[in-house]
Amino acid sequence: MPPVARQHAEAPFIVTIDVGSSSVRVLLFDRLGRHISDIGAQERCAIPTQADGAAQEDVGVLLARIEHCLDAVLASVDKLGAAIAGVAVATFVSNLLALDAVGEPLTPLITYADTRNSADAAALRRSLDEESIHERTGCLLRTSYWPARLAWLQRTQPEVWQTVARWITLGEYLELKLFGESRVSYSAASWSGLLNRRELIWDTSLLEALEMTPEQFGPLVDVGNSLCGLREPYATRWPALRNVPWFPAIGDGAAANIGSGCADPSRMALTVGTTGALRLVLPEVPRVPKGLWCYRVDQRRMLLGGATSEGGNVYAWMAQTLQLPDAATIEHELAHRPPDGHGLTVLPFVAGERSPGWAGDVQATISGITSSTTPLDILQAGLEAVAYRFGLIERSIRAQHSGEYQVVASGGALLSSPAWMQIIANVIGRPVVSSAEPEATSRGVALLALEALNLLALADMPVADSTVYEPDPVSHARYQEAITRQERLYDAVVGAERQSD
Repeated sequence: MPPVARQHAEAPFIVTIDVGSSSVRVLLFDRLGRHISDIGAQERCAIPTQADGAAQEDVGVLLARIEHCLDAVLASVDKLGAAIAGVAVATFVSNLLALDAVGEPLTPLITYADTRNSADAAALRRSLDEESIHERTGCLLRTSYWPARLAWLQRTQPEVWQTVARWITLGEYLELKLFGESRVSYSAASWSGLLNRRELIWDTSLLEALEMTPEQFGPLVDVGNSLCGLREPYATRWPALRNVPWFPAIGDGAAANIGSGCADPSRMALTVGTTGALRLVLPEVPRVPKGLWCYRVDQRRMLLGGATSEGGNVYAWMAQTLQLPDAATIEHELAHRPPDGHGLTVLPFVAGERSPGWAGDVQATISGITSSTTPLDILQAGLEAVAYRFGLIERSIRAQHSGEYQVVASGGALLSSPAWMQIIANVIGRPVVSSAEPEATSRGVALLALEALNLLALADMPVADSTVYEPDPVSHARYQEAITRQERLYDAVVGAERQSD
């Protein structure tokens, strides 16, 4: 939906906080779900990583960034004299923080990207029934999720383990500081790998296996369950938010679906930035397909999909390594090349693999290079290879939902390459429409807050779509053969025994 200037915005308003892995953003939306273009604040950040696999952040630093952005936005709001109806929050998810008995952090905020627990994940897969856990929680026993992370902390930091009073998420820590109490939404909890996705409780059997109890985690609530009444010094610092409903944080992927108009099974969200994801909102998922995950938007809506470690990082690595020409020249050349006409087969795992095979330590492979292979051949094969991985994820989702749906694409890496958009449409065999919504995540939590306040119905909200890429049947058929070839190479390189082991 196009943004609106403050003089044309309609009260009441929703303040949104989006804590991503690359920035913290605070924006303002009006009652029609429109971003107010001249009000907003952003602070860039990057999750520090280390050679041993650590990917963690000082939670105090993140909290300070949020506070600075809120200061800037609320200064503008005060001048506008705006009526704020609520605050909505989205964060990168599967993050974990240990607190002591007085609510002080015992660890940094450990993120989904931290892989120091790989040995613990493997040990859990040997000792527990991953298939049944996957069906109950929607998550596998992998490094991204809490079971392996908790096992790692117990093994490597026993002194911390003995002191922890509660394990929480970033959204909960923010609420704890502002209100003196906190809850965790079904959405954020579903990314932990510990939420029973049907009963919406902390999974009893898995906690017993980890020798833990539900009391060590936050109380679970739906996204519309708000807190009010900021405590000092925040009530004085932000008087406009003193008694405003504050909604619990949800997962950024779920928010992005809602914000891009993919709030029901008729529209599937495809996001390709540095990495990628394909997600579909469904009222029910009877069975979680092998290799995919099933999270929650809220109590009524599930989020079925898969995330990849490959995306724009493959394009960027190839462009730099192969010393390719400028983007405009590449686009022109790619648009006129036949599908899979280079004789190459690529496993595009420059950063390991998540869905659908979850071979985290697998490396990229290029097969079929000859003396006639050109750099552009390799790039085209790499982009097609990434598209094949999304094709496999889409095929698994389709097995759960056979109805018609449109694929809605977003993310800077994909939207900047129409040729890649066309490749993906041809691979999937369905129309792919580019999203024109620039603030999908923030808009998503704003819409959910407005829905909770009975100020709008999601089904009535317009969508912001742009160019539609129609699939070519001949290219689609050619790409299905190429996917089969890639799968054979995957089996040979990765080994059938390691797939989703």
